[in-house]
Amino acid sequence: MASDVLKNTEIKMKKQVEFFRKEMNTIRAGRANPGLVNNIKVDYYGTQTPINQMASVSAPEPRLLVIEPWDKNVLENVERAIMKSDLGIMPNNDGNVIRLSIPQLTEERREELVQMARKKAEESRVSIRNLRREANDELNRREQAGEISEDDRHRYQDQVQELTDTYIGQVAEIVEEKREEIMEV
Repeated sequence: MASDVLKNTEIKMKKQVEFFRKEMNTIRAGRANPGLVNNIKVDYYGTQTPINQMASVSAPEPRLLVIEPWDKNVLENVERAIMKSDLGIMPNNDGNVIRLSIPQLTEERREELVQMARKKAEESRVSIRNLRREANDELNRREQAGEISEDDRHRYQDQVQELTDTYIGQVAEIVEEKREEIMEV
């Protein structure tokens, strides 16, 4: 009945937090992270394929990413895709692997990255609040239809608010961790 509204809302909020966590992994923090190249797509025999699905990506040193395609014939395609991306790092192709040296970030660039992370966090919080609004609208609709009582609606709306507070808190924790990682010298 109305408990399915709570379950569906919680599932959607969890997915939103996970999506946000993945977005934070794509923000460069001055340290090598294999998640930096996850969103870069390479032309792999006519199909746009993410790098992490066609190569092993590792960070053997704090400022170095190594991309080793399983099919050596696509090394140049991977290199081209990295150059076209907004990563801002020139790849070094030695014929077997591609190395990405992560440069030291300036203080100004660190502040820009923190602002970008906060902007994405706010977008995520808005999405969670929209899920809360949708759940509350559904509870109101069910009350109007006589499926639940007014007391039940209030109780369920309180539970939806608790879920909202929990997941917005998780977003705040994630963005704070990312801020600390970015500002770390």
